[in-house]
Amino acid sequence: MPKFFAVIPAAGSGSRMGRELPKQYLELAGRPLIYHSLKRLCGHPSIEQVFVVLGQGDPHFTRFDWSRFAPKLEPLYCGGETRAASVFNGLLAARDAVAAADWVLVHDAARPCLGAAELARLLTELADDETGGLLAVPVADTLKRANRDGRVVQTELRDNLWQAQTPQMFRYRLLLEALRAADPETVTDEACAIENLGLKPRLVMGDMRNLKVTYPEDLALAELILKNFETADEFFSIPP
Repeated sequence: MPKFFAVIPAAGSGSRMGRELPKQYLELAGRPLIYHSLKRLCGHPSIEQVFVVLGQGDPHFTRFDWSRFAPKLEPLYCGGETRAASVFNGLLAARDAVAAADWVLVHDAARPCLGAAELARLLTELADDETGGLLAVPVADTLKRANRDGRVVQTELRDNLWQAQTPQMFRYRLLLEALRAADPETVTDEACAIENLGLKPRLVMGDMRNLKVTYPEDLALAELILKNFETADEFFSIPP
């Protein structure tokens, strides 16, 4: 049976946060931001191993105690200039551990509020899928296209539009080949690389609480979400 692995690209600087410390290490609920993503994935019994792809010479990761995630967690210091490059480098570095037909879940370091139900739904609905897919939510807001002056050009129809989230889950060999063929400057997520092969990833219903921390105000919202899960056991499967 195919196994499940996870990759978290964490080589970026998070410049839009306006902080000197890379975004993935900013404090959230008393822990570095990336801690919450790692805890969710390392705590799932079906996930064999979690590879976190760090920038070469990253001085921050070893300053934290990650021992509670052992032996599942493996840092890989091979991050690239883009997300796609980091994921591709991480897949290459993990090739001795992952088989061609194994599933790889790629998750954002800055998406700390992944719920247990959404992760379980992703694993269940895609386990027998030919292509793979991703968590996503239907677009609810009205979308405006702007010009360079910040004025509305037109209103976009939101019918059948979805907002992509992570994890995004694909077979190891398929994802590796898709990223190998992709332009890392234009491919913004793994599903896009798969689409470029002419395939159609499946959309799995996510949750709006699974937000990506991008701007400083997102940290406060993420902390509020973490505090308002019904119980600690429902959200975290590894005790603190």
